[in-house]
Amino acid sequence: MKKLNLRSESFNTILASFRDWLDVLGYAPTTVYNLPHHLKEFFHYLERNGHSTIEHITTKMVKDYYGHLSNRSNDRRGGGLSKAFLNKHQQALKKFLDYLKEHEANINFGVHLKGEKMDYKEGKVILTQDEIKQLFAACNVSHMSEHFQMRDRAILVLLYSCGLRRNEAMHIDTSDILFEKQRIYVRKGKNYKERFVPINAYNLSLLEDYLYDARPEFLRNFQTDALLVSNIGRRINDKTVADRLKVIIEATEDDTIIDKRITLHTLRHSIATHLLQNKVPMKSISTFLGHSSLESTQIYTHIASQIEHEAV
Repeated sequence: MKKLNLRSESFNTILASFRDWLDVLGYAPTTVYNLPHHLKEFFHYLERNGHSTIEHITTKMVKDYYGHLSNRSNDRRGGGLSKAFLNKHQQALKKFLDYLKEHEANINFGVHLKGEKMDYKEGKVILTQDEIKQLFAACNVSHMSEHFQMRDRAILVLLYSCGLRRNEAMHIDTSDILFEKQRIYVRKGKNYKERFVPINAYNLSLLEDYLYDARPEFLRNFQTDALLVSNIGRRINDKTVADRLKVIIEATEDDTIIDKRITLHTLRHSIATHLLQNKVPMKSISTFLGHSSLESTQIYTHIASQIEHEAV
């Protein structure tokens, strides 16, 4: 459906602007390429139904469009469209709504795919160790600039390899990376509790590469002691960290990973489960995560057992 032609000059202008917006925000090249194509198909559907502008889009139109997609055949493989593919169309419309809001357009409509939700495990979402490797590998294409790619890896190191909470990761300073001791000093722990988190040589080398090769490339980086800096030289905020994780996930181009409800805390849940699966003592995991009691850590025993049971 990528060869569709749009007659509306308005639609074509918006598509070009939407693509540029995604590019400027630093989304993966695949996302910058694919989302406008999905949006183009929606615009083509609107044209076929007598609409040439976005001003009159309604929730009912979007619902009817989803119905059209559900009945459309797969041009390459035959049969119907998969739920994963339908969700990609939904994602394109969600991101288009974000674009409209940022451009202060007074347009709003529902984009949720009722009845087409993907199946998820109940409770916490846990990534496999192979899926974690895919996230790290995706950092090679998560941004056009290498220093952004290296920052993405540093984010994964802090949130997964070190099991830090989002707020803890954001408040790590450059001086908190204790290279000789292979430790990270966490000064902004939950309930203001400080702790030292171990980090292995490989992950330490990723932070070292970012700190000395990538961080200096960020504008006005010298104005802050923060390890993770924004593209304007300030301490990175939680929205930016969450947005970068979304970009990394999209860059994997793996539908299984993309369709999971992955949050920043998913990485912390995943490392805790992986440590338990590798027979690390419960008390050590509790100290590593900065839990105030073993009760908070014991939930991962149930998760690990459930995963082991499902693998049999």
